[in-house]
Amino acid sequence: MSSKYLKIMGEIKLRLANGSLIAGSKLPSVRQLSEHFSCSKNTVIKAYTELEKEHLIYSISKSGYYVVNEYQNASNENEVIDFLSAGPDKNVMPYLEFQHCINQAIEQYKEELFTYSDQQGSYSLRVQLVKYLQDLQVFTNPERLIVVSGSQQALNLLVSMPFPNGKRNILIEQPTYFGFIESISLHQANTFGIELSMNGIDLDRLEYIFRNNDIKFFYIIPRFHNPLGHCYTNSEKKKIVELAEKYDVYIVEDDFLGDLDPDTKSDPFFAFNPSGRVIYIKSFSKIFLPGLRIATVVLPPLMINNFLRYKFSSDFNSSALSQGALEIYLKSGMFNSHLKKIKEVYRTKMQILLDACELLLPDNAYYSKPTSGFYLSISLPGNVTAKQIVHMLNEQHIYVDDASRFFLPEFKKENQLRLSISQVEESKIKLGVERLAHCINLVANRKNNITANKFLTL
Repeated sequence: MSSKYLKIMGEIKLRLANGSLIAGSKLPSVRQLSEHFSCSKNTVIKAYTELEKEHLIYSISKSGYYVVNEYQNASNENEVIDFLSAGPDKNVMPYLEFQHCINQAIEQYKEELFTYSDQQGSYSLRVQLVKYLQDLQVFTNPERLIVVSGSQQALNLLVSMPFPNGKRNILIEQPTYFGFIESISLHQANTFGIELSMNGIDLDRLEYIFRNNDIKFFYIIPRFHNPLGHCYTNSEKKKIVELAEKYDVYIVEDDFLGDLDPDTKSDPFFAFNPSGRVIYIKSFSKIFLPGLRIATVVLPPLMINNFLRYKFSSDFNSSALSQGALEIYLKSGMFNSHLKKIKEVYRTKMQILLDACELLLPDNAYYSKPTSGFYLSISLPGNVTAKQIVHMLNEQHIYVDDASRFFLPEFKKENQLRLSISQVEESKIKLGVERLAHCINLVANRKNNITANKFLTL
């Protein structure tokens, strides 16, 4: 029986690989295969059972066996170079460790898991979060923390709710995180932009906007900006906070990658005004497990009740199981050892990407030079659009992001790409940049030739 069932498995895998069996295909019946291979039905069932264990096929009672929908993606996985995905590197996610924490949380918080928990978030988790935030130079107390269902929820609520300054307009960096742009668009919030480059923002322009445009808050990504990778200096942060204080503007600080900062002297905006001018948001999605959907926001005391009202109308409270598991994970010290590991992983990947850009990109393509984080941005030559490059690379199973969605309409740039290093394999980074450079040269030269030909026919 052993050689026959392996032969059947081999035949089916071959047909999966060459595409003659595609996702969702119904497989031959047990009787048909037993006749085809001149073997017993038990041998065919054994082959199908083993293929099910490998998640290549699945069975439906009284209907038969089918190819798993995801098979095609899995079979092409080795060909993919993914500079698009921005979740954490799957190879360094602490699945087993966290599984222990979830099991322990179920054991420890049995009753709370089946009732509505503290609307502000579990107090014992907030105590752990306060300790954790101290390492990021955010010194506060549990009473000022609110646990939210991911940073996107906090941002969305802050866009919609009134602020103590009574103002109504929002200021954002240009470009900035597209999820925030989506929130302001859905809420039809009146929004201004200020141009950001790797050299920072124009502080005189910032003061002008603060003074003249009734700004409720300035949404700002302090470190490893999405999509540029930019970080503010401490002196810039101090000056921006002073201007915010002077013109009664709040700062909403989205420090989602602060843990990856190799500069131990770098402080968040919050450190320059911990009393309430800066609202600090810390997510765990990019450095830990996105499915956890837990973040925390540090609010000035006079905004807490109002924020809780808005949150209550959104989801009552954030997942008690996620909160309990994260509390155990933080308390155990496992989170700190995880951070050390991922800091090194992302720093190394970013350095490989920077070296590849330096070596391979054409001279008229400019790229940002972050020290770590997830993101690097490329400005393409003037006659090349991001859409063209994205399309050409997609055909080669190389995925990059057209950064036009990170801009307000009046700031939009059609020639900017965002590369994320979080889920691309180290060994594929250089090859990906090589092919990217080839596409840029191809499009640029083709357009130059068309222009030259037009000139010659005049």
